[in-house]
Amino acid sequence: MGNAKIQGLTKDLKMTGNDYNIALMIFFPSYIIFEIPSNILIKRLAPSTWLSLIMFLWGVITICEGLVQTKTQLWVMRFLLGLFESGFFPGVLYLISMYYKRYENQWRFNIFFTGSILAGSFSGLLAYGIAHMDGVAGYAAWRWIFILEGLVTAIVAIASKWFIVDWPETATFLTDDEKRLLIARLSADVADAKMNRLDKPAVKRIFSDWKIYLGTLMYLGIVNTGYATSFFTPTILTELGYKAEKAQVRSIPIFIVAAVLCGITAWFSDRLRHRYAFAMTGICIATIGYVVLLCQHSVSINGRYGAVFLIVSGGYMCQPITLGWINNFGFGNMGGIIASNIFITGQAPEYPNKKRERGDRDWRLEIEGSDNLGDDHPHFRFTY
Repeated sequence: MGNAKIQGLTKDLKMTGNDYNIALMIFFPSYIIFEIPSNILIKRLAPSTWLSLIMFLWGVITICEGLVQTKTQLWVMRFLLGLFESGFFPGVLYLISMYYKRYENQWRFNIFFTGSILAGSFSGLLAYGIAHMDGVAGYAAWRWIFILEGLVTAIVAIASKWFIVDWPETATFLTDDEKRLLIARLSADVADAKMNRLDKPAVKRIFSDWKIYLGTLMYLGIVNTGYATSFFTPTILTELGYKAEKAQVRSIPIFIVAAVLCGITAWFSDRLRHRYAFAMTGICIATIGYVVLLCQHSVSINGRYGAVFLIVSGGYMCQPITLGWINNFGFGNMGGIIASNIFITGQAPEYPNKKRERGDRDWRLEIEGSDNLGDDHPHFRFTY
């Protein structure tokens, strides 16, 4: 959307005022509404089937975005895009958690997340090349951005059915002994802290857990930077004085640097078994970038360009760390429907572990449903 905007999308669709912002925003209601149903469906279907299916459908919708004639049609396509894309990100995170322990999955998750960062770089390069297709087959350059990216997505989605792995219990690339070893490793990682049933006590525990709501607020704060940089980096660069094509090219190194820092941060976070300091470091770096842009009238164009590096790099250092931190709580619930959802809303990292060490939480073992307590179990330990 950001690349298409500076190539003439808003002009051709006669978008004025907040029309473009509405097109961005309307993606999220369907994304939020259908995220949980999608997480439930991935449990009913094989991941390779569900993930490749929704990927194919959003590829088709992306192609349709390049064919719309009015802003209303674009809004409809954006709503449908949110619907089909909603299950992919949490589905992949959940799938990764089924193969790796808590202090092994941050690095793996960041490798996946780096793909979305590099997509910002690749889309800039692709948009630069597509800009020269203006008028081909009677379509404007911005239309070709959607058509070609959607077409590639749909093709990759079809192929992905055969290379996306399924659950460990049915993985064809693992022997029976390897499957048992994998399940035993993950079980040992969380001991008795399981939540495999969505019964009334579990529902009550979930909706009364303050960590759920604080985690939601925590992720809400950092995800704003992630989406904003994706949507508006090309626009920011054009407003700094670069022409459309030059702005596309200059967005490439921004996302490459962010991807490198994202990978380095993940490696150290898993090795040190620590999340908080890395999250705060990313926030501080992004904040410095925002301060520079707020003072842009007294800063050179090169300084403002550098500020965009800080904002994108700091944000993408923090976002996957935040998600990895949150899923360290939720991913312990092997095979449970709760685990496939809890890492989306998240749980804050603070908890009085000293009380658990003293045995002050052992009374929970005497209550009904003590085998379904999740991270409320006295033997569960949080990661910081």
